[in-house]
Amino acid sequence: MERPQKVMAYIVREDRLLVFVHADDEQFDQSGVQVPAGTVRYGELPEQAVLREASEETGLHGLRIERYLGAAEWDMRPYADAVHVRHFFQLSVEGAEVPERWIAEEHGDGTNKPIRFELYWLPLAQGHVLAAGQSSLLGRLFD
Repeated sequence: MERPQKVMAYIVREDRLLVFVHADDEQFDQSGVQVPAGTVRYGELPEQAVLREASEETGLHGLRIERYLGAAEWDMRPYADAVHVRHFFQLSVEGAEVPERWIAEEHGDGTNKPIRFELYWLPLAQGHVLAAGQSSLLGRLFD
């Protein structure tokens, strides 16, 4: 069984959490509401990966790690024979020019069609709606 290292970004601003849905997802029930997240590359530290992934998925610059919130495992079976080891971080974004809602495109390595994300700010109290256990360490924001 695989155990890939993953990162999850809780980008918080004014008691709201930055979330997204896949703008072109015809089967919304497959992806749901998510936070920026992704895979730690070989030789990359989780701290580097979370900033890279958050920037790629949101198009935002000026992201800063506030703190490491901890790690948790997410069993992907039966979808995939893997247990993801997730590293959760609280991030902030500098600058007053952050939109309330916008579309960003992730281009990845450039070999696939860009993925469009519709991003918006969700009140922290509604964070329970996050898909696939992404809210599992949200409570630590209040520690």
